[in-house]
Amino acid sequence: MVLYTGGTIGMQASANGLAPASGFEVRMREQLAEQPLPAWQFQEMAPLIDSANMTPAYWQRLRVAVIDAVDQGCDGVLILHGTDTLAYSAAAMCFQLLGLPAPVVFTGSMLPAGVPDSDAWENVSGALQALGTGLPPGVHLHFHGALMAPTACAKIRSFGRNPFAALNRQGGVPRAQSIPQALDYRQPKALANIGVLPLVPGMGAVQLDALIDSGIQALILECFGSGTGPSDNPGFLASLERAHAQGVVVVAITQCHEGGVELDVYEAGSRLRGAGVLSGGGMTREAAFGKLNALMGAGLSQVEVRQLVETNLCGELG
Repeated sequence: MVLYTGGTIGMQASANGLAPASGFEVRMREQLAEQPLPAWQFQEMAPLIDSANMTPAYWQRLRVAVIDAVDQGCDGVLILHGTDTLAYSAAAMCFQLLGLPAPVVFTGSMLPAGVPDSDAWENVSGALQALGTGLPPGVHLHFHGALMAPTACAKIRSFGRNPFAALNRQGGVPRAQSIPQALDYRQPKALANIGVLPLVPGMGAVQLDALIDSGIQALILECFGSGTGPSDNPGFLASLERAHAQGVVVVAITQCHEGGVELDVYEAGSRLRGAGVLSGGGMTREAAFGKLNALMGAGLSQVEVRQLVETNLCGELG
């Protein structure tokens, strides 16, 4: 099954610039007719969107569409998606589809199909070929001939044919042997409210308090280095303690492209741990955001969520 969400790959010119357009199935069948690819069906998602407008609510519709396709007998799913938030969606679907007995591949393009030097058809045909050769169950990202694990990569450039890269993040946490029933792909997930706060020098408690008071259920704290923050700021630490007391799950990840969080290496990190902050290890922002959306959406208790944050469910921790 090919699920078309919109994105640059199928965009056409409009009065206000490139915009998502219907009719991509006809163009795709004409372009790929002579290639030895597996048989495929096509479903146009509604609405078609620029991926800048992707939301966790749309992920829920994607999850249902994938499950329906597999239930109807499709042995794989290709999702055509805009590149701006593709890494977020692919990482999120890793957690939304835990246990799915079929492979799901995300791809897109940096230039619309049909324009000079477009990468659209090479990415579509390459992804279909990968599915045809037999990929293991789970979610994959395919771009410019390379298969990547969505929980370990990010969009690192806004030009060229290689916008995505695997990040060298610190891992080493063994994968869980089983997953809670609440996280199984057939279990519906509620929408969650997840905040993200990158630390900058001199940040105090004001911004943190504003996020906590906004009603978030979990917070991704993008820390310096191996997981440090303003540990000499009593107000900031008190805000973290208040978040923990109110049931907000706070997870520390690193702002660095390589490495990961080890909260006990520096005093500035261990004080975060003392305030209730959890280590996100080598999780990328995309993986942490998708994981917390799934965990909070599954209706798990705070104790269960905190335990599973530091459990390697699908490669996000190593």
